[in-house]
Amino acid sequence: MEITTSKTDLLKELTLTQGVVERKTTIPILSNLLFEVDDSTLRISATDLDLGIRCGCPAQVKEGGSGTIPAKRLFEIVRSLPDAEVHFKLLENHWVQVTCERSSFKLVGMARDNFPLLPDIPKPLASVPANVCSAMIQKTIFAISNEESRYTLNGALLLLKPESASMVATDGHRLAIVERDVQVQGLKNELRLLVPKKAMGELLRLLAEVEEESLIDISKDESHLFFQVGGRVLISRMLTGQFPNYEAVLPRDNTKIVEMDKEKTAAAIRRVALLADERSHAIRMQVEKDRIEIFSSSGEYGEAHEVLDATYDKDSMQIGFNYQYLLDFLSVVGDGGKIRLELKDEQSAGQLRPAEQDAYRYRYVVMPMRI
Repeated sequence: MEITTSKTDLLKELTLTQGVVERKTTIPILSNLLFEVDDSTLRISATDLDLGIRCGCPAQVKEGGSGTIPAKRLFEIVRSLPDAEVHFKLLENHWVQVTCERSSFKLVGMARDNFPLLPDIPKPLASVPANVCSAMIQKTIFAISNEESRYTLNGALLLLKPESASMVATDGHRLAIVERDVQVQGLKNELRLLVPKKAMGELLRLLAEVEEESLIDISKDESHLFFQVGGRVLISRMLTGQFPNYEAVLPRDNTKIVEMDKEKTAAAIRRVALLADERSHAIRMQVEKDRIEIFSSSGEYGEAHEVLDATYDKDSMQIGFNYQYLLDFLSVVGDGGKIRLELKDEQSAGQLRPAEQDAYRYRYVVMPMRI
């Protein structure tokens, strides 16, 4: 294997592989990238056995072949090089020489045969606009559970229909759901997929590199999901199991509606949270006519409270929430504008949504805390 490629093109692809490569592993080959060269393309693969990525860039090929290279070291080397051509040559004993202008490095590779085979990509089942997929991930990924024991909550439910797409995530304490009317190409029936959290994070990075109008092709086999956009493909092990019946927990009688300024509310919660209990993250909200008062207290630090203007004309009530859950929603709900907090009583889940819905129908349900 002997090739020359552009530093800029190569760095873009190497950056996309870094989140997939296994850092702390008992299987050393998983810390490496697989380089494969054909007529005019360098193909790069990485995997941690749960997640894989295939990408590549144009190359001037002197000799074809393949080899594996330590991913982290190569990324750091290429990032440090001047903007010029980078030359790779496979040496004896799987070593790889990397040269660029006056810089030269020799990296200890490993046998290409040890690198796990990535599955072949099946025929696409559906194609979704990249900007729609990206927006839905951003609005739900933070609500996915990090508890490994709650296996089916370690991902989000992607629900595709011929004329709509939606995504739902929950950790049992809160639930984020976003829906959008959109033509899903290639789909005749409903398609339900459980997408793992790590796969969603890497997919977000992949989608940030493409044009908004690009389509992402989605396919699956018996155990993997495939997301292909342009010449890049993300391969994820599928989550199995039944996603909870989320429709049963969506509030229906939350008739006490508080309308607030999004930016002012977020800023006030951040300030009051400075003196909230560090373990519970609890804040208390006192809702009264045309105002909302936010309180926090901690035996160690003291107390804080702040008053906000709001639009509200029902009975006064008091409710407690985890402030971090509220800030997660406020950080992705869009620029400026108003938000609605829809309440029923002190013990029932609250629902947050943008006051003015755009193309995305977005709702966020949060369980209250005892205060």
